[in-house]
Amino acid sequence: MKHLVSTDWLRDHLDAPELVILDCSNFSGLAENGQQYVTRSGFKAWEKGHIPGSRLADFTTGLAGDSTKYRNTLPRPEKFAELMGELGIGADSCVVLYDTAQSMWAARVWWMLRWIGFDNAAILDGGWQSWKNNEGPISTKHSRCQPNRLTPILRSELFSTKDDIISALNKRSTCIIDALSTAQFNSEKSELGLSGHIPGAINIPAESLLDPETGCYLPKEQLATRLPENRQAHTIVYCGSGIAAASVAFAMSRIGFSNVSIYMPGLQEWVQDDDLRVHSDSV
Repeated sequence: MKHLVSTDWLRDHLDAPELVILDCSNFSGLAENGQQYVTRSGFKAWEKGHIPGSRLADFTTGLAGDSTKYRNTLPRPEKFAELMGELGIGADSCVVLYDTAQSMWAARVWWMLRWIGFDNAAILDGGWQSWKNNEGPISTKHSRCQPNRLTPILRSELFSTKDDIISALNKRSTCIIDALSTAQFNSEKSELGLSGHIPGAINIPAESLLDPETGCYLPKEQLATRLPENRQAHTIVYCGSGIAAASVAFAMSRIGFSNVSIYMPGLQEWVQDDDLRVHSDSV
């Protein structure tokens, strides 16, 4: 599939037997104790209205790994493949992903599907807002899902660790991109309890790669002017927990970058390391 599909394309293919649509909407906010940020399920929003036949990719029910310390961590690849199979995805499936948050969660699931070797997935350009704006049909029904089987073929290089970042900083041969806002990057604003950036990183906010009016990704020609020139260089993208970073990584893949990974668990881990905090502008 192409990286992106339009609302018209999806409307025309809603009845395709091989099609699996995943609503990837999840939300972030403070926990009840008011001291830490957590990921919240998008189930209630999905129940109120969703694209017909869609199923929810819920990061609070197994799509993330251990969340006791960090948000949105990676599950075991075998577990992720099993959960995707339970949502109906098999080797012959055609998958379309969307969300309510500028396609960031959809991009994260897209990247994770690539991580386990599944490439036949695309993002609905403009997401839920575009679907509604273009008067796409909306359902509140819980569709029955026929479980499928998906065997992971792991591409471990699509995610990087803290040690990979440290090695890159020492070698200075890797481009490191911070996908959070410029205000957060410059320590002018705290986002989800985080502020500042990893030293040596450049700032390309995920939202800067979208049309502010439609929420669609910018045309390839415009993306090329906002992303680094060297499409072969090793690039590591990060954000707070790998969600905004996935959107930037997706856009880079769309225009031909071939060596991109996402740092997990992201800045939330980096600022907790006392030996690294002094090298960061984070507070």
